[in-house]
Amino acid sequence: MSKIRLTTAGESHGPWEICVVEGIPAGLPLSADDIDTELARRQKGYGRGGRMTIETDRCEVLAGVRLGVTIGSPIAILVPNADHKNWTSAMRTAGGGAQSAAASDSSVPRPGHADFAGMAKYHQYGIRPILERASARETVARVAGGAVCRRLLAELGVTVRGRVVSIGEVSLQGGNAEYTRPESIDWEAVEASVMACEDASLTQSMRAAVDAARDRGDSLGGVFEIWAWGLCPGLGSHVSSEERLDGRLLGAMGSIPGVKGAEIGCAFRNATLPGSQVHDVFMVEEHAHRRGIIRPTNRAGGLEGGMTNGMPVVIRAAMKPIPTLTEPLASVDVATLEASRAHVERSDVTAVPAARVVGEAMVAHVLAGAYLDKFGGDSLVELLRSAEAYGNDLEGRGLWRRS
Repeated sequence: MSKIRLTTAGESHGPWEICVVEGIPAGLPLSADDIDTELARRQKGYGRGGRMTIETDRCEVLAGVRLGVTIGSPIAILVPNADHKNWTSAMRTAGGGAQSAAASDSSVPRPGHADFAGMAKYHQYGIRPILERASARETVARVAGGAVCRRLLAELGVTVRGRVVSIGEVSLQGGNAEYTRPESIDWEAVEASVMACEDASLTQSMRAAVDAARDRGDSLGGVFEIWAWGLCPGLGSHVSSEERLDGRLLGAMGSIPGVKGAEIGCAFRNATLPGSQVHDVFMVEEHAHRRGIIRPTNRAGGLEGGMTNGMPVVIRAAMKPIPTLTEPLASVDVATLEASRAHVERSDVTAVPAARVVGEAMVAHVLAGAYLDKFGGDSLVELLRSAEAYGNDLEGRGLWRRS
């Protein structure tokens, strides 16, 4: 288990989204602004629904930080749900009981959502108790916790960034196929784009696809890509399934609502090619009068044998279309077993640009935990000292060159 534990609580229309982060060393500078910056990024993106016109996500740090610095204890973060004022009766915690709640809830599940399976699992007669927690609103808390992990990684010289590479059938062609140089991507243009895509003409095509889906009462999915660079070789391990970092990263990405597939590096393309065209060869390069090992390609996506190899970690995740449609699909009323149309809840047309911010948070969480797993340290000073010594040793042996 990672030394950093990130847990969340809260319902979509409840009063708060809550995150608790355990395991962050003492001495890390951390402010509410560090977290609010990431929360604001999550709210952006063309295709978002009415909820984002209601919310202005800002956090309150309740515990674990004193005078702007972490103190080693669990960090508790609260983000209010502004929309709760419109749901105070439906989301009250007292009175009524399960049958009273069921009488006012829809019992018609949406295809593709957690509604049906959740009703069966938790013996519910309505979908409200399921959709409230299954809602992607929960990812507000993940992004808050991921922002804390991102701050820790920044102290270690690690950067995590994401972009959108497709919306529906509109896809970025070419790009950095070998995943070697994060600086080849215009990350400022990514942040300026309403679709989180640096290609201006492709952004317009993505917007047009979203508009067309909205007009049809439909929704769209897509693919986002997360990069992390500045990572030392040797995070994770090959010695057990639990310690393999690729498994932890893929699991983290798969836990994001709507994500149904993920790949590291060129995984799916690599599966179609012979090994001679896939594996990243080693070469020797002279740099600053010192010889060292380099890799001209990064088709492995920065991970080999469950460990980082010093190249950028690159992960792509596929997000399905949002299950709530304004032109609802066929369903069945679970209470009567009569044919019906699926329940309609206010929703986005697409949320892929926002999901990429959640993806960054999840990758930051896993990688920050991997650093603490390897180097330990109850304080930031201890952690940095150990990581610095390890990096110096690798550089002295020509096995890694810090950017």
